[in-house]
Amino acid sequence: MKEKLSYNDLVENPSPRVPVCLVLDRSSSMSRSSFGSKRPIDELNEGVKLFFNALKEDEIARYSAEVAVVAFAGVPELIVNFDTVDKVIPPVIDIIDPDHDGTSIGSAVKLALENLEVRKELYKSVGVDYYQPWLVLMTDGQPTDSTHSEVATRVQEMVRMRKLSVFPIGIGDNADLNTLRLFSPDRPPLRLKGLNFKGFFEWLSKSVAKVSQSVPGEKIQLDIDGIKGWAEL
Repeated sequence: MKEKLSYNDLVENPSPRVPVCLVLDRSSSMSRSSFGSKRPIDELNEGVKLFFNALKEDEIARYSAEVAVVAFAGVPELIVNFDTVDKVIPPVIDIIDPDHDGTSIGSAVKLALENLEVRKELYKSVGVDYYQPWLVLMTDGQPTDSTHSEVATRVQEMVRMRKLSVFPIGIGDNADLNTLRLFSPDRPPLRLKGLNFKGFFEWLSKSVAKVSQSVPGEKIQLDIDGIKGWAEL
C-alpha cells in the first residue's frame, strides 16, 4: 500500500527529486558524552529535526527533497524510507539495545544503497527526474566488522560515475576517519566541531534547498565558508 501511495504521489507531483539518505550511528557510545551533560544522540536528534523542518519551510525543497534515514549499530535499520519531507515526521533515533551493539558501517551503507536503487527505479517508472543522490554517513567510532570493505568499493565507483555524493562526518575524537575516507574518494571526511549537529544540519538543509532550485545535472557550488562553523578544518 505504501508503494502504491508513493507511486501516486510521484505522478501527482512530478517535481525533480533530491534523494538524501542519512546513515547515522546509534551505538551505545553515542549515549556517552565527553562534552559535559550533553549526549551525542540527543544532539543528533535535535539536528535531524532541524533538518526536516528547515526543508519543510522551503517552498521548493519541501516537494523536491526526499529523505531516508538508516540508523545503525551492530545491525542497520531503515527508520524512514524515501518520501518528500512534507509527509514525514522527523524521527527520534534511540540507542540500540546491548544485544545488537556494535558499529557495522558497511551493512548500514549497503541498506541505504539498496533502498536508493528501489527509489530510483520508481522515479524512472513514472518519468520523474532526479538529482545526483546524497549520502550522509555519521559515526563516532570504528567498524566492528569487515562489511565496509566491499561496500566502500561499490560506493567509490558510484562517486566516480557521478551517481552519488557522499558526506562522511566523524563525531568526537574516536571516530575513524580512515574508514570514512574509504567511502569518499573525492571529498575528505570532516570531524564535527564538538556536538554541533545543528550547525551541520542547518548547512545541509541550505545545500539541499540550493540543489532543488537548480537544473538536474547542473554543478552546484557548496558553501565552503559555512562548513567552518560546524567542522574542524
